[in-house]
Amino acid sequence: MSRRAKIWVLAVALLVLTQVIASVILSPSFTLFAVSDVVQLLLLLCGFLVLLPNARTTHGRTRVFWSLLSVGMGLWLIYQGLWTYFEVYLRQDVPNPFVGDVVLFLHIVPMMAALAAQPHVEHDDRTTPLGSLDFALLFVWWLYLYLFVVIPWQYAHTNETIYEHSLNLCYLAEKLVFLGAIASLWWNSRALWRTIYANLFGATFLYASSSFVANWAIEKNLYQSGSLYDVPLVVSMAWVTLIGALAYERSPARQPARHLATHGVWIARVGMMAVFSLPVFASWSVFYSTVPQDVKTFRLILTLVSMVVMGVMVFVRQHLLDRELVDLLEVAQQSYENLTRLQEQLLKSEKLASLGQLVGGAAHELNNPLTAMLGYTDLLAGTQMTDEQQLLSQKIGQQVRRTQSLISSLISFAKQGPIDKVLLDVNVLASTAIKLVQPQLQARNIEVKIEFTAQLPQILGDSNQLLQVLAHFMNHIQPPLRNAAVLTVSTGLEQNFVNLELFDNGSGILQQQRASDPFGTAKAPGLPTGVGFSACYAIIQDHGGKVTFENGPEKGAIVRIKLPIAVQTANVWSRPFGAGASA
Repeated sequence: MSRRAKIWVLAVALLVLTQVIASVILSPSFTLFAVSDVVQLLLLLCGFLVLLPNARTTHGRTRVFWSLLSVGMGLWLIYQGLWTYFEVYLRQDVPNPFVGDVVLFLHIVPMMAALAAQPHVEHDDRTTPLGSLDFALLFVWWLYLYLFVVIPWQYAHTNETIYEHSLNLCYLAEKLVFLGAIASLWWNSRALWRTIYANLFGATFLYASSSFVANWAIEKNLYQSGSLYDVPLVVSMAWVTLIGALAYERSPARQPARHLATHGVWIARVGMMAVFSLPVFASWSVFYSTVPQDVKTFRLILTLVSMVVMGVMVFVRQHLLDRELVDLLEVAQQSYENLTRLQEQLLKSEKLASLGQLVGGAAHELNNPLTAMLGYTDLLAGTQMTDEQQLLSQKIGQQVRRTQSLISSLISFAKQGPIDKVLLDVNVLASTAIKLVQPQLQARNIEVKIEFTAQLPQILGDSNQLLQVLAHFMNHIQPPLRNAAVLTVSTGLEQNFVNLELFDNGSGILQQQRASDPFGTAKAPGLPTGVGFSACYAIIQDHGGKVTFENGPEKGAIVRIKLPIAVQTANVWSRPFGAGASA
């Protein structure tokens, strides 16, 4: 036990000992009354000061629990302060009926709300606003009950005997409900929270039983303020201080908690029962009660006002529930869409995996005749040929070597092996691709326009693979039926990505949804499909990029390729974190 806890325990022990000595030694007098009132005031002050740090050092529902307990102790302290003010400072009896009795009655309500917070179980943070409304509903109902049962005999039709009897009965019912709630939490909790609830139950039970005995002694004219009847009451007050010190020392917020799936349901049902009980009280008062008419009128007006207030609270609560339901539906819709998207991506991955095996087998078969063709071109280079024949032989050799490089890339794609990527200039890459497909474009009377952005950041990639991608898209340009065909190749920078766009003035894209189908067989104008596109799609993804297709502003199709720029960290070049197909 820490030094702080020892000081608090010693302080309340001395106060309890003072009360016991005064009750035994002193005869009924002002001194006895003053000692008893001051001791109780100091004990309640100790309890309040010990509970408050628990609220400051915790968080979440645990903070709510200790804060509400502190509020309850604060109200109790205020009531005892008023009582001490009359008996000690003014040296006169407390008025009867006493306006401060409502404070004593209501001090248990925040403690009930503290139990409703259930800090020993896990909760959803979204229920916090609803819990606040439930507490407000609970507070209004208990206030209504006090005003309904007690206040009419204080103001509407003054009767001290009935007032005291109604107050004691109402207060006893409140304490019994509080005891039942503590017992339920004590039974369902564990570890340190079980100890805290057990001590809280003991202190409350001692307070309720001592109050009941004291009221019985008052009716029998046996009670004197400060007598031995007050000793159990003083012990119950000191017990609260011990609970606060125990919780502060052992920090129950860090104890393991159980998840309660139905938390909040029973609280909401109790709130609804409280609302529906108001017409029952009003009906009983009007039709079955034998109280004076002015009391009936007061209770009827009180019930109508309370129904309006609680009805507004229920409306606000329902509004919050509706809004939360809409939010949950939106989250569910987004989750469903994400699940559908993931399912589509999984299907694409499976198709691309099958395609990789097919491409790998075909690439191996194509590599053998290409090797023979390259050998023949080397033999031709050693023979006597004209300059024109020599030039053609060199071009054939270049194309065969480029095809072999492409075959190697396809085999790497099929094996899903790592590819050595180097720094590349997108403008140079696009210019090279245009030169490679220039003969095919000229044969189809397609003019090429270049709109490059100068000094673009470099990218990391495999030049052979990216050249094949660009050549594939350029070869699938659809010329218009009447006007001259134009292919515009442009580059640019967008945040951490280099954009490369291919725009033609053809017929556009008619079936854009087939862009993501690796086995698409129907050829939509302006859109490459089939095995070639699937390989290109996989290559762009492997480079952390994205390829999209869309129609031009007036006509034609736009192929937009986004590739992440290279970032240098510790002499190592890499793509920026988060770059990928989802960019």
